[in-house]
Amino acid sequence: MAGDIQYVLILKEGLDAVGINFPKEYIHIVYSWVIIAVLIFLGWLATRRLTLVPGKSQNVWETLIGGMEDFVVQNMGEAGRKVFPVLFTLFIYILFMNLTGLIPGADAPTANINTNVGMAIFVFLYYNYWGFKLHGLHYIKHFTGPFWWLAPMMLPIEIISHLARPLSLTLRLFGNIRGEEIVIALMFFLAPVLGSLPIFMLFVLMKTMQAFIFFMLSLMYLKGAFEEAH
Repeated sequence: MAGDIQYVLILKEGLDAVGINFPKEYIHIVYSWVIIAVLIFLGWLATRRLTLVPGKSQNVWETLIGGMEDFVVQNMGEAGRKVFPVLFTLFIYILFMNLTGLIPGADAPTANINTNVGMAIFVFLYYNYWGFKLHGLHYIKHFTGPFWWLAPMMLPIEIISHLARPLSLTLRLFGNIRGEEIVIALMFFLAPVLGSLPIFMLFVLMKTMQAFIFFMLSLMYLKGAFEEAH
C-alpha cells in the first residue's frame, strides 16, 4: 500500500508523462540507478579538489570513511583494508536506498525484496571467494569441523548455515524497511507533517542502523573467511 501510494505521487507518473512506460513492479530498479548516479556525483564532488587542509565536505567524508576503516581493521586486522572498499560501498549504498523511502513521493529500493536478494547473494559469493582465494581447497575445512570424523555430521550443518546467511540478510533488511515504509505512510495520512515528524526522525536512525547491521554481518562473514580453519 505505502509503495503504491508513493509511486503514484512522483516517479511512476513522471516516467509516464515523458512517454516511458516502466512497469511499476520494476520501479525499484530506477530508484537504484538514481541512487548510484547520486553517489557517483557525490564521490566526484568530494574528490575533485582534495587538499592537505580539508574543507567541510572533504572533512565529513574523511571522518566517515576513516572511522569505518579503523573499525574494520580493529575487527579483522590489517587484512580488512583489502575488503573495506566493498564493505563501505555496501553500507553507503544501502543507507542511501533506505533513506530514499523518507522522501515524499519516493520509495526505498530496499523495501523490494529483489534488491536485497541481489546484495545478499553478492555478499555470499564475495566472502566465499576470499575464503578460497586465501586458503585454497583448505577453506573446505571451515565446513567440516576440527576433526575428520565429524565431517559427515558437520558438513551438511555448515552448508545449511552458510546458505541461510543470504536469506537472513535479505529478510532482515526487507522486513524492517518495508514495515517502516508502511508505518510512515499511514502516519502521514493520519497525522500529516507535524504528527509524523517524531516517527520520521526515529526512522532516520533505524534506517541507518539497518544499513550498519548489513555492513556488520558482511564484515563478520568476511572475517570468518579470512581466518584459518581449526
